[in-house]
Amino acid sequence: MEEFDTIIIGAGMSGLAAGIRLAYFDQKVCILERHYTIGGLNSFYRLNHRDYDVGLHAVTNFVGKGAKKGPIAKLLRQLRFSWDDFQLRPQLGSAVVFPDVELNFNNDIELLKAEIAAKFPTQRDRFEILLKQLVDYDDLNDEMFGLSSRKILQEIFTEPLLIEMLLCPLMWYGNARENDMDFGQFCIMFRSIYLEGFGRPFKGVRLILKHLVRKYRALGGQLKLRSGVAKIITDGEHAVGVELDNGTQLKAKRILSSAGAVETMRLCEDTSESKVVQAGQLTFIESISVLDCQPKEIGFDKTIVFYNDSPQFHWTRPQTELCDARTGVICSPNNYLYDATEGELQDGIIRLTTIADYNRWAGLDENSYRREKLRWYDLSVASAVRFMPDFRRRVIETDVFTPKTIRRFTHHDNGAVYGAPKKQLDGRTHLKNLFLCGTDQGFVGIVGAIVSGISIANMHCLRTELS
Repeated sequence: MEEFDTIIIGAGMSGLAAGIRLAYFDQKVCILERHYTIGGLNSFYRLNHRDYDVGLHAVTNFVGKGAKKGPIAKLLRQLRFSWDDFQLRPQLGSAVVFPDVELNFNNDIELLKAEIAAKFPTQRDRFEILLKQLVDYDDLNDEMFGLSSRKILQEIFTEPLLIEMLLCPLMWYGNARENDMDFGQFCIMFRSIYLEGFGRPFKGVRLILKHLVRKYRALGGQLKLRSGVAKIITDGEHAVGVELDNGTQLKAKRILSSAGAVETMRLCEDTSESKVVQAGQLTFIESISVLDCQPKEIGFDKTIVFYNDSPQFHWTRPQTELCDARTGVICSPNNYLYDATEGELQDGIIRLTTIADYNRWAGLDENSYRREKLRWYDLSVASAVRFMPDFRRRVIETDVFTPKTIRRFTHHDNGAVYGAPKKQLDGRTHLKNLFLCGTDQGFVGIVGAIVSGISIANMHCLRTELS
């Protein structure tokens, strides 16, 4: 039976990053991936001779070349990449749009400050109070992490609409909890979106994945695709290995899992009561519209627009329908400040994201499923064009993926994009040598997932080497 220092379940961003970090210290590492390709939710596919990103709207935590602080600087340093490897280009500018109010922001917090001062003048000083609270927040502070963001914001601000507008992008891009948000998650997402901002590689997510896989394999790491884990083999308080779907068994001194808390616990062959974890409910449909022009030609020059059609932000699983189009995200990968040598993306792209209900989508027969995809494409577009120029006459091709697609790429229960509502910040489980990394450890997004893999590898697998 082949034996490894560390087995990693899942070849998403966090798993690949953890594998690279461990391989640098001469650990024998094996990453196991059930899917036929890498990346998990942040992957890509090819359809009708076009490449489509699955999860990437933007890379958050953007910093310019040469920056020494922040999550991107940390991951470049720890994984020994250069800034140029990922070729991140900054956003042109984004917005939060509610009825009668629009807050613009970019990668400089001064723009958002000015927007709040102009549109919520009585809240300007209160926003500064919030910024001061965020400076010293510790991402791994268990006591503060689970507090209600709404309650804390209501103690600072006297304008309920501003609270809703600030929460909207943060929940859309990293919140597994319905209606409210853990304060720790709020702080992480606030820094990553408002204080740092958005960037994107010209070639999309495939560039990041290509560099991660090449580095991992160059360091001697093993990557096994189509190698789903059927069971984590346990012996008392320890995991001793895994059994694959085909019956092959592999031994390991320790296991890192990016499969999600619920999904990891289900794999364990013991029946510990500590395995009870609540699954996340929040999932999406996303449509991709290919235009016959660049979005700027129809008057849309925003990178991302987060919209909501009433003063109360709707962040909950739909109760009666397949989707809830009252709120959504509009994204164009064309609207970044690409280098002059790169030019523009060949196709104009508009991506729309809408909250969905996994169970209703999963319960459809094949004909109904195809029909509802078309119907909800039309409904989500009709909702979005209330907040942007109408692009429908310029569409030449479309594709839609649903919670079932997300379930297939991630294997998360309910197609939950951000995993379980309860995060395990130190990555520990009921087994002494089984640890979580990725979404259910607490960091989300591409950069968050990579940093999670690095942090958990350092904390639990390299303590001796780094001491």
